Amino acid sequence: MKPPRTSWKDFPGVLIHASESAVKQHIHYWAAKTGDAVAADNLVRDTLNQAQIDALATLLKEYSPILVSAHAYEQNGVNAIPEVLADELAQRLGWEVDSGVVQVNVVSHTGADGFSRLARQPEFDGAIQASADYVMVDDFVGMGGTLANLRGHIEANGGKVLAAVVLTGKPHSAKLQVTQSSLDELRGKHGTELERWWQERFGHAFDALTESEARYLIRTEDAGTIRNRIAAAEQAGNRPQGGAE
Repeated sequence: MKPPRTSWKDFPGVLIHASESAVKQHIHYWAAKTGDAVAADNLVRDTLNQAQIDALATLLKEYSPILVSAHAYEQNGVNAIPEVLADELAQRLGWEVDSGVVQVNVVSHTGADGFSRLARQPEFDGAIQASADYVMVDDFVGMGGTLANLRGHIEANGGKVLAAVVLTGKPHSAKLQVTQSSLDELRGKHGTELERWWQERFGHAFDALTESEARYLIRTEDAGTIRNRIAAAEQAGNRPQGGAE
């Protein structure tokens, strides 16, 4: 089964708390990334931005949403940062946390190129409260695929995602909603055949891509290269770890 996605409509920009250098050069970053909850707590407390917390509270002042974090499996453990960030936001905002939604596959996105991220997409499982409002929480936003698929899981099961917040990420990736101009450019450059292939392969049309994903595909010279690079990334991801053939 393909991870579900939904079109973006008027989704707000991702709230990013700190620069990549502030987070990734932090003394506790790698320990937190590989499952150390104490390290994650120290990292989050040192880099959390009160102005972004206030912005989130203002954006959702009429709601009492549920915070749901992306429990991502890394090669060396479960990333502790998203859950700790969600817990800290819950304490400060008085919101509920749902820790029952989990990523069920290992995609090894840390340090991966764009085609690897597109080819190996995260899948989520876990009960969703029908008609409930949610805010997604993750440690990082790059191309935005993890957040797109987490949102797809929530909304395919009856919830509604209102916003997303991350500890760090690339500023240009804060915009998840693909623009109409990018859709037009992508379709104009690569034609309708690629979108049909994409729908068959990934289960959604181009309007469920993130803006960063769409721009990445636009920068690729032709549709054949896209298909070949994704196929190669899939094969690489299916190889055993540790150098085995």
